[in-house]
Amino acid sequence: MNSDRAISICLQGCSKTFLDGTRALEPLNLEIVAGETLVLLGPSGCGKTTTLRMIAGLEHPDAGGTVLFDGEDVTALGIEERNIGMVFQSYALFPNMTVAENVAYGLRIQKMRKPQMQERVREMLAMMRIEALAERRIDQISGGQRQRVALARALAVRPRALLLDEPLTALDAQLRDVLRVEISQLLHDLKMTTVYVTHDQAEAMALGDRIMVMSHGRVEQLGAPREIYHQPASAFVAGFVGSMNRLRGRVGTDGFDCAGGRLSWHTPGVEEILFRPEDVRIVEAPVADLTGRVTASVFLGERTQLLVDVGDAAPLVVFADARKAHRVGETLHMQVDPCGLLTL
Repeated sequence: MNSDRAISICLQGCSKTFLDGTRALEPLNLEIVAGETLVLLGPSGCGKTTTLRMIAGLEHPDAGGTVLFDGEDVTALGIEERNIGMVFQSYALFPNMTVAENVAYGLRIQKMRKPQMQERVREMLAMMRIEALAERRIDQISGGQRQRVALARALAVRPRALLLDEPLTALDAQLRDVLRVEISQLLHDLKMTTVYVTHDQAEAMALGDRIMVMSHGRVEQLGAPREIYHQPASAFVAGFVGSMNRLRGRVGTDGFDCAGGRLSWHTPGVEEILFRPEDVRIVEAPVADLTGRVTASVFLGERTQLLVDVGDAAPLVVFADARKAHRVGETLHMQVDPCGLLTL
C-alpha cells in the first residue's frame, strides 16, 4: 500500500437521477490525482455521498456518464470488481465475529490461503494499534476501536482506492479530534488515493489535499484547503466554510464606507465586503476602522467569541483574547486586516 499502487479516478459527465425523478447530482467532471486525498464537503443532500457511491460502484451514473480508474472504464463494474476499500458511517461490522474475523472477512472472500491471511490480519491490527483486541467481539469494544477495525478491514484487501463516508460522525467530539489526527497520519503514510465524505469543515481542512465543496448536486469550488478558506469562489462557500462577516456599503473617496465606520478598500463598484473573524483586532479608538456594541460574549476556552452590533443587518463575529472579559453593552473598537478583505 504505497504510491506505486495509487490510481487516478476520473468521472466524466456523471449525473444521477433517481427513479422518482430526484436529481441528486448534476453532470460532474472530476479528476482525482493518484495518491491524493480528496474531501467531498457539503450539507446533507448536496450530492457528496452519491458521488462517493458512484466511485464505489454502488450507484451507476445516468446514461452517458463514465467512471475511469487509471484510464480503464469501470462504469459497468460493481464494488466487488472495482476492488475498493470502503468505510461507512455505521462501520457495518459483523457483531457475531471477533475483531480479527472482521478484518479477515474480505480476505476470505478473496480465498486467500490461511497463513497469508493470518499474517495480513496481524499486519492490519498492528497498523491500527489494536492487536490486543484481536479476539474481542465487536460489541465488547468502543466506538473509536470499531472505527479502527473498519479501517483495518477496508485496507486488508489491498484496495485500489479507499472511500470513507463520514466515518467519525457517530463519535463524541474529543474522540473525533483524536481520530482525525490518526487518520490524517495514516493517509499521509499510505499515499493511497482516498475520497472522504464529510459535512465537518475541520475534518475537511485537516484531511484533504483538496476539498470539493458541493451544494444542491453541484460543485461550488474545488481547491486546496487554504484556497477554499481564504479565496471562496461563491457566497455559499464563504458562508459554509468557517465564519464570515459581511458589511454592506459603498466605495467613497477614503475607502469603503459602511455601518460602523470605514474599511481600507478603494476598488469602485463594490457594495459588500467580507472578512473572517480572525482578521479583526480589538484596538483603541484612534486607530479603529469600525466601532460597535457587544451584544453577546461566549467564552470558548481558547478564545472568546463576541457578537458586535455595528448597525448592519447582522452583528459581526469577533474572536477576542480568552483572558480578557468583554461585557454585553460595551463599546468595541476594531481594526480589520486589509489582506483579509474579500468581495464576491
